Amino acid sequence: MKPMLNKLSPSITKMIRMDHTHVLATFHKFTPETSADKKQAIANTVCLALEIHAQLEEEIFYPALQAVAVDREVLDKSKPEHDEMRRLIARLRSLQPGDADFDTTLQQLMRDVMHHVADEETVLLPAAERLLADRLGELGARMTRRRLELAAPHAGEIAVNTARTMPATTMVMAAGGLIAGGLLLKKALELRRH
Repeated sequence: MKPMLNKLSPSITKMIRMDHTHVLATFHKFTPETSADKKQAIANTVCLALEIHAQLEEEIFYPALQAVAVDREVLDKSKPEHDEMRRLIARLRSLQPGDADFDTTLQQLMRDVMHHVADEETVLLPAAERLLADRLGELGARMTRRRLELAAPHAGEIAVNTARTMPATTMVMAAGGLIAGGLLLKKALELRRH
């Protein structure tokens, strides 16, 4: 399994960029007019994704960068930025979408995330691609294994929140696609038997 995972895993820098894209795309589903149910799902998705992402960076990415010469100023402020994100996540988790501070707290979290992402994508990720070029794949595989461990206990929560943040038309199209695929499979099996 380990060699297969090493081959299938993206590099660590690609994984970090994908995490950034996922969180920002999820946040962009938010508007002040978004329903309370969807706001809660967006917040839950963003919070869990950020918690897992921060832990992965702190366990795998940052130590790898610390072992090589890198811009220490940006790296040194990354962990305190994660701590501030965790503080905002805890605050957000204590609120309900109808609470006066819910929208403001979510927006503050995302402002902090966007600042953090800008630093990582303009300084740390290019540095890693230069200085850790021969280890990016191995680090990506380590991150994939650890992500699976961290996300596994939350699989149901992730699925529910993903479904709750999807537009209704997407859900209908997906259901229709599943039904059509099932019917085609059934027809193919019937033809094969005859």
